[in-house]
Amino acid sequence: MDLTSEVVMRQIDLLKGRVLFINAPTDDLLSQFTDDITASIWCWNFNDYQYFQSQQSKVHFGVEFPEGEFDQAVIFVPKSKELLNYLLHNVASHLSAGSSIFLVGEKKGGVERAAKQMQPYGKTLKIDSARHCQMWQTHLEKTITPKPLSEWVQQYTVDTPNGELTICALPGVFSQNRLDVGTATLLPYLSKVTSGKIADFGCGAGVISAYLAKLNPKNRIFAMDVDAFALTSTQMTFEQNQLEPEQLEIKAVTGIQDAPLFLHAIVSNPPFHQGIQTDYNASENLCKTSRRHLKSGGELWIVANRFLNYPTLIEQNFGQCTIKADQQGFKVLFASTQKNIKE
Repeated sequence: MDLTSEVVMRQIDLLKGRVLFINAPTDDLLSQFTDDITASIWCWNFNDYQYFQSQQSKVHFGVEFPEGEFDQAVIFVPKSKELLNYLLHNVASHLSAGSSIFLVGEKKGGVERAAKQMQPYGKTLKIDSARHCQMWQTHLEKTITPKPLSEWVQQYTVDTPNGELTICALPGVFSQNRLDVGTATLLPYLSKVTSGKIADFGCGAGVISAYLAKLNPKNRIFAMDVDAFALTSTQMTFEQNQLEPEQLEIKAVTGIQDAPLFLHAIVSNPPFHQGIQTDYNASENLCKTSRRHLKSGGELWIVANRFLNYPTLIEQNFGQCTIKADQQGFKVLFASTQKNIKE
């Protein structure tokens, strides 16, 4: 059981009624509860969603607050301060005055900093500290008015050879305030990507997807991410730039194995974080197995930190890997499948 779940179990007597667990770890916490707790889950990580579905839990996947009424909420601290603000505001606008909001997290994950974000909603007290974790409680002083999702979006512009793009990013999405260096390094090469069915793996706020769609109106973009906030941001980016909705297909995935087959290209600034933890599995699997999702002559374009061993992984699986750029700590990598003579 996750350390944060162990701390929740130490305070199980404080939980009662319809309890919403937000960003909960994928363990057996819910199976430990007695009948006086009716548990629901709100998550935005597609891997987490599939886990809770397999446990027959009542789970909601998405960026919006789940439907229904709740007596209490337990928030497991996310990595992003902005995302926690969004969660707290949503909880405070849906629970009744006097309800308890609990916050639990690891000390190294910033739980003490996070607890300060609860203070505007009511008196906040630390109720437990164990297993290098803390649990805090706030009694909601008053219900507040919900804010529409559009008010949580941050926008910034990206200059491209084909004109300016306005990027829309929701709380918690990678590089929410500005274009990241890796994607900036890759952008000049997107005009070289073959046209057709293209997957943007780890789409984030939709910079790559939107630019590929802007480059060629015949491109069909599959924007793939594990994170519902990223997928919704990409959708918003397309709408903001008045790109054709028929060009875009939003797809929640657990990894590259969920990508369509017979793609003309896969383009990625691959993710390497799960919450506060570094996790290279998704990006390494992309290097190892993306070939099976490409048609003959299909292309793989990746930008990655210079120190990562992706060129070797790609070469082992494609037979070759070309380094198109090596600058500012990032490499742009290219590989293609062998062209079938019959095509």
